Amino acid sequence: MASAPGDNGLLEVGRLRRERDLYLRLLTLGQQNDVEAFLTHALALIVELAEAMHGYLELRDGDDRSWSTAQGMSEDEVRNVRRTISRGIIGEALATGQTIVTSSALLDPRFSARESVERGGIQAVICVPIGVSPTLGVLYLQGRPHAFDVAPVREYAEVFARGVAPIAERLLSRQRRTERNDPTRTLRASLQIDDVVGRSLPLATLLQQVALVAPLDVVVLLTGESGTGKSQIARVIHDNGPRRSQPFVELNCAALPEGLVESELFGAVPGAHSMATRRMEGKIAAAEGGTLVLDEVGDLSLSAQAKLLQFLQSRDYYPLGASRPIRADVRLIGATNTDLRTAVNQRRFREDLLYRLQVLPLRVPALRERREDIPELARYFCEQACRRHGLPRVTLSAGAVHALETAAWPGNVRELAHAVQAAAIRAAGEGVEQVERTHMFPEAEGHTGEREGPATFQAATRRFQAQLLRQTLEETGWSVPETARRLDLARSYTYTLIQAFGLGRRK
Repeated sequence: MASAPGDNGLLEVGRLRRERDLYLRLLTLGQQNDVEAFLTHALALIVELAEAMHGYLELRDGDDRSWSTAQGMSEDEVRNVRRTISRGIIGEALATGQTIVTSSALLDPRFSARESVERGGIQAVICVPIGVSPTLGVLYLQGRPHAFDVAPVREYAEVFARGVAPIAERLLSRQRRTERNDPTRTLRASLQIDDVVGRSLPLATLLQQVALVAPLDVVVLLTGESGTGKSQIARVIHDNGPRRSQPFVELNCAALPEGLVESELFGAVPGAHSMATRRMEGKIAAAEGGTLVLDEVGDLSLSAQAKLLQFLQSRDYYPLGASRPIRADVRLIGATNTDLRTAVNQRRFREDLLYRLQVLPLRVPALRERREDIPELARYFCEQACRRHGLPRVTLSAGAVHALETAAWPGNVRELAHAVQAAAIRAAGEGVEQVERTHMFPEAEGHTGEREGPATFQAATRRFQAQLLRQTLEETGWSVPETARRLDLARSYTYTLIQAFGLGRRK
């Protein structure tokens, strides 16, 4: 029975509505500035719409770099897809620029003889190239036999590819601009610093100093506030120096009772003290040939300082209770958040030891000095939290990132990491895909901090900022330029604060 003309019109309206809804959802996802986060959520969207079993989405920026994500695939399956991407079904779609659909690749004479198809037992496939001249990437979906024979599925996939292409162009272009303006770019090419996140000038300055001292077998003193990442920088120095293949040992001098620090550092012979029932190897011996990091070195007792000074001068040390010295080949890195010069003046730290330690002092910048690194750091910590705790992948919303950028972080990078980890757990527990302001700052009602009650220093700071900003906006009739002038803020930053605090005119 033929459909009436009116039926065709309704079908067309339905098709246009589906296409519009898919575009709108992609545009919402495309508001993110992180390539990997966009790919993850975009793939989840099309896998859901197509009711696919497996999905793979890849973007390329030239021949040397690519970003990809997969859903419903094991690591081995993903590796196999990447290995065969230049040939097989994906290769053909990329070469021809055409959508490839098959009800069963195993039975399709075009593909059945290919090793990857036979080995993977691949059934229904739809593969769509993304972008034209150049091709930016590819969407690849797998399903049960005949899963994609329904017409709307191919339509969804092709609309998806057309919608992803301009967003991908923008994200990749932004990535290239960011990297061109990255002062750490050349340093990243010459140093092993994969886990050092950020592209700010203060971080680049620190890494330049690291590149200078790492190859030299000299004592280094790392200074900076608590939580700035001094231990991580110590590791970078070790990994890029001549001792990289030898032990890397850390001792937190503030974490042990005064009576045990010397034993932990130098070791002890049996009977040297009540706990030395057998010979105890110290951290110096454990670090032989490698690097020893003394964290919070400013908290060492004066007795331990004297013995450490002797070791630095002679490279010999005495385990507690020993009568003969031991020779050691160890590089020492000290770290402290204490002003050692003040400690010297207060007679809490030996001046001659200070001179020995600060042969090459490096200051690790506080997070407030490198605020432009906060978005990248937060995304990194969010991804880490999901992986470490086995959570479904969640990403940070634009509002959450703005809130993080405007918050005070007296605990520096460590505090930021803990806050993002907790927010990721809250978001995953709610079953949502994005971390919002409420997950990040649950103690601040409506994100403006207007609720009274116990709060952290950070929450109280945000509360004051939000109240002052709202008050000034209302006094100026919500004139952002005038508000920015009165508060001595850049206009663009004022807009960022309004969005971060979720402020709006009272009705």
